Amino acid sequence: MNQKRLILVLDAQGGGMGAQLIRRLAPALPADCDLLAVGTNVLATNAMLKAGASRGATGENAVVYNAARAHLILGPIGIILANGILGEVSPKMAAAVSGAAAEKILIPASHCGVQIAGAQDCRLEDALQSAVTLALGALQP
Repeated sequence: MNQKRLILVLDAQGGGMGAQLIRRLAPALPADCDLLAVGTNVLATNAMLKAGASRGATGENAVVYNAARAHLILGPIGIILANGILGEVSPKMAAAVSGAAAEKILIPASHCGVQIAGAQDCRLEDALQSAVTLALGALQP
């Protein structure tokens, strides 16, 4: 039996960015991929499930456990910052995501307290589309 590749979308707060990523990514994923939404809170997880994730989980342990199993991780840049996203990302979560072997595709977000040189003029829509393009490219054989 072949194991599916785990594609992990992480988000916090209301899950809006994660939901947008899932809406764009889910229809284009290869058949051997499983799209898992993990939120730092239930609201974020529910938004991503409604957007089309096949499964969802919530909280610190879900982030830590699934980051270690993922083949690809997508989300706002705050998911790799201790106390990121207004404190919703614990140091343990940030360490698990940043230390995961999976390739990470991160979206710049102004509410994370980090500015990325060159990203100031990038619209969120463009960043999301770029993330989906990068993800699909990373999943090619």
